[in-house]
Amino acid sequence: MGRPRNAGSDAGKDELMAHGIPSLNERMAWWRQARFGMFIHYGLYSLLGRHEWVMNRERIPVDEYARLADRFTAEKCDMRHYARLAREAGQKYMVLTTKHHEGFCLWDTKLTDFKSTRAPARRDLVAEYVEAARAEGLRVGLYYSLMDWRHPDGAQCYRDEAARQRFVEYTHGLVRELMTNYGQIDVLFYDVPWPLKPNGWESTRLNHMVRTLQPQIIINDRSGWGRGGTLMPEDYDTPENHVKASPPYRDWESCDTLNHTWGYNRVDHDWKTVPQLLSMLVSCASQGGNLLLNIGPMGDGTVQPEAVARLKGIGAWLKRNGDGESIYGTERATCEWMNFAFGQSPATVRGHTMYWHVPRWYGRELTMGGMETKVLRARILSTGQEVTFKQSFEPTIRLQFGDLPESPPDPDMTVIALECDGPPVHRLGAGCVVMPDVP
Repeated sequence: MGRPRNAGSDAGKDELMAHGIPSLNERMAWWRQARFGMFIHYGLYSLLGRHEWVMNRERIPVDEYARLADRFTAEKCDMRHYARLAREAGQKYMVLTTKHHEGFCLWDTKLTDFKSTRAPARRDLVAEYVEAARAEGLRVGLYYSLMDWRHPDGAQCYRDEAARQRFVEYTHGLVRELMTNYGQIDVLFYDVPWPLKPNGWESTRLNHMVRTLQPQIIINDRSGWGRGGTLMPEDYDTPENHVKASPPYRDWESCDTLNHTWGYNRVDHDWKTVPQLLSMLVSCASQGGNLLLNIGPMGDGTVQPEAVARLKGIGAWLKRNGDGESIYGTERATCEWMNFAFGQSPATVRGHTMYWHVPRWYGRELTMGGMETKVLRARILSTGQEVTFKQSFEPTIRLQFGDLPESPPDPDMTVIALECDGPPVHRLGAGCVVMPDVP
């Protein structure tokens, strides 16, 4: 039967509960309903417009790079605008890069002067972000990079124990500030634990502190890596730039971009289309995962119009299709993969209803093979139109739809809701005739 959902990921469960920390399922409940969030990459790298790894890739000296802080005015950085945009896109939570690999802090930390409140901006952007997200009814997530290219102990800690101790206390102190000064934080998204392993970061102590300060928080799987993958699985997995479902007992979230870079890149004009982005969202939801979709504001804080248009396009599709009925709160389908190349996408499930997403429309007739559960009713989600169908189980298992519109009912992706007489089960191989019976 396999392991129960998330078995083994609630490390130290008895100890956590003894400290009044809710169970994993209680903490993850809202997140499993949400399915869709906004990632925001913003920092000094945004001023250069050559992506977020520019300091490393161009080998910019620390002192030279630090002078970018003198240009950081963030005059058009409007966190409320970002939050409104997320809400319009149908996103239910946000995650902001509080400190990326460059080491620049977007809050009024007491532990370094390399921060937004000492730059010309003179603003605590984390405080503004938290307030904006809550004002729009969105859950609050904070990103924190363990790797730090600027701190003198950031690399030295790998080979010098005194440097390691200093850097670990600095790191724990920064995270403590974030967990203490901004009210309830819903998500902590660590990134790149180079150059240390979990015991070097003292990740167990770090995350215990986080959970003590924020009992409801959920933590991703990046607070410690080792040979073969993560050594600190915590609450959920985070495939990056691709969709890869975790086993059924693990929650997961794919993080991805609207083009090809996380931080603002002024020459990256290869924007994904709304249908492509919807395909990513549906692929995640159909396999029990979330999509964290990124924006990278320009140096002054402006969000590129191409990004705005795509996010609003996703939001419009969700609204047309039952206010996200086929996405929010849906479950991992008992359904084999339907390849986009064949014009069909993965399905999502809610109770006894399967939502079949059809990105390519072939006209007035459409057939699904392998639907093992009896279908009682079919309707187009965006229009409410009833769809006539014929279902057969012998000699092959087929569900044939007729009298469909010649043009796709939804210009971006049509959804057909199938109400069944039980939990929907679909198998591509069900009822498939490979060769005739041989005596």
